[in-house]
Amino acid sequence: MVYVILAAATILAVIWFILLGMVSEQDWVVAATNKVLDNRGQINKLRVKSASNRGLLAQYNGMSAEVMSVFLGGDGIKAIAKLEDRNEQLQRGNLKWVNIFAMPGYVLQRWFTSIGSGGIHKNILTKNFELYGKKNAEHKTKQLIAKLLSYPIIGIAASLIIAAIVIGAGNMNVGLAILGIGTLLILVLVYAMYDEVRDKVNKRHDAIARQFPNVVSKLALLVTSGMIVNKAWKETSFSQETELYQEMRRTTDELDNNVPPDAAYGNFITRCNTKETAKLASAILQNLSKGNAEIGRLLQSMAKEAWLERRHTAKRDSEKANSKLMIPTMLLFLAILAMLMVPVAMNFSSL
Repeated sequence: MVYVILAAATILAVIWFILLGMVSEQDWVVAATNKVLDNRGQINKLRVKSASNRGLLAQYNGMSAEVMSVFLGGDGIKAIAKLEDRNEQLQRGNLKWVNIFAMPGYVLQRWFTSIGSGGIHKNILTKNFELYGKKNAEHKTKQLIAKLLSYPIIGIAASLIIAAIVIGAGNMNVGLAILGIGTLLILVLVYAMYDEVRDKVNKRHDAIARQFPNVVSKLALLVTSGMIVNKAWKETSFSQETELYQEMRRTTDELDNNVPPDAAYGNFITRCNTKETAKLASAILQNLSKGNAEIGRLLQSMAKEAWLERRHTAKRDSEKANSKLMIPTMLLFLAILAMLMVPVAMNFSSL
């Protein structure tokens, strides 16, 4: 039994190391590019957090501001500088921050081109279009699939080795439990990484939906006050650092780089992928092409609808939260009831 498990573990480990030895320069370049993208994502999060912290600290003065800055964790300047320095080194060829455990997965994708045309690849790629844009979606998709292919090989090999050691020490049941539970945990981890993309997209949609009423209200205010639509769009995009505002800035950058409005706002619709943003971008495109004089009233109407939908969403979320709290509330009630009844029962039994 032990020898069979060790043989299986050895085969998996040898396969993984052979694949690791066949990593090409192209694979390292893709992995380094993905690491740069990951670092940029962390930098954006730190900048958003820093902007939020500055807004909170602006409400305090003197010693209270110093105390709040400690609780809020600073402005993240050092962490941002560290990540930017790593990106510079990665772009110069320093690969020590690249995740080596995923590298065999890149080799398998290069060998088996059918992986890139499968349903899983297409599903991940579609979601990554929204998260990272068309330019980076393919790289991020390769990164995730590399992990999905590589982690199970080395993870199951490690689980088999540990199980063999325990069984060899005479603990058959414990060893088999480690083997089963370890393999199951690895598979669950792999599925969680796959499902994380869908979860990120859903959270992104929710965040955009929450930010949309503020955005369309600002646009309506600026346009009705006499500002042209493109300038109002740009002015609004730089007013905050959250998801929808960042996507608006990407559109602004594309327009400033002479990308046609149809393409720029079309990319905005693709990246956001919500009915509200699609309606907004379509209205702006119609205004640009046909000179719709009613764009101000249309934006005001959209703002009213958005705030109404926001209230309905908040009400639905509160109802969901109440239903989720029902189970822990009942468990807490039963625990309190048990704490009260057990002493009473013991007193009666002692009589």
